[in-house]
Amino acid sequence: MTSLLGQSIAFPFRLDSAGRIAWSQGETNIRESIEVLLRTDKHERIALPTFGAGLQRWLFAPNAADTHARIAQAVDQTLRKWEPRIALEDVSVTPSETDATAAVATITFRLVASGERNRVAVGIPLAGGPG
Repeated sequence: MTSLLGQSIAFPFRLDSAGRIAWSQGETNIRESIEVLLRTDKHERIALPTFGAGLQRWLFAPNAADTHARIAQAVDQTLRKWEPRIALEDVSVTPSETDATAAVATITFRLVASGERNRVAVGIPLAGGPG
C-alpha cells in the first residue's frame, strides 16, 4: 500500500538513526501531510499561494463556537483541495478538554486507495475563553 499512499520527507523534519534525512510513507505520510497543510499559511509558499489552511491566523481569536465553525470550514476546504489521497467525511472543532487556550480539530476521512477509515486530531492555539 505504501506506493499508493505516498512517501516524502518526514514532518517534522528530522534525521534517521543513520544520520540521513528521515522519510515517512503510507498512512504516516498522509497524517503528516494533513498537519503540514493545516499549519501552512496562505502565501507562505511562493509558488503555491493558496496552499494551506493557516490555522495560526486564529491565534488571538476567542475559543468560541463561531471561531470553531470558521476553522472547520477552512480545514474542510483546504483538505478537499490539496489532499487527494483522502475522502473527507467530517471535520469538527471543539474546545480542548485540557487547555482553555486551545481547540482541537478532529478530522475523519477514508483512504482513497484502501477505503480504510482514519481520524486525525490537531491542536489549535487560541486566545482562550469565549469572550
